[in-house]
Amino acid sequence: MKKITLFFLTIVTAFSLTAQPPKVPAKKGTNFGNKTAAAGAVSANELPALLEGKQSADIKVKGKVVEVCKAEGCWIRMQTASGSMMIKMKDHAFLVPLALNGKTIVAEGTASVKETSIEMQKHLLEDAGKTKAEIDAVTAPKKEIILQATGILVVK
Repeated sequence: MKKITLFFLTIVTAFSLTAQPPKVPAKKGTNFGNKTAAAGAVSANELPALLEGKQSADIKVKGKVVEVCKAEGCWIRMQTASGSMMIKMKDHAFLVPLALNGKTIVAEGTASVKETSIEMQKHLLEDAGKTKAEIDAVTAPKKEIILQATGILVVK
């Protein structure tokens, strides 16, 4: 019985240690995920117009990171003229450090406008470390731009 308990404690510890954002710097020129370049990137403010009338678009978008998932580093929010857009790491293939917050990046991937459920919004707010009041304030689904990133480059 002691061996089984020890085994489960080891597994739980291993999972809790791996479920954290990487602790690496986010210096200019650093790539996360697939290597990408700044050439051909459009401003995050231009993205809504580029997606108009399309279900999705493969794109490179440049903008400032305003929030990073504190639980794992598995998503970020990028500032746009109309608020922020969600950038998720495609298939959880890579994670980003909290140090990415406030940096200007180029994210490459597939962007689309999707509806985010109430439950998912609350989950994301929990991951971001928001207060219970902020989480409880979510009462309706929302449409937002979501980019499934395959690669991210720190440009500033």
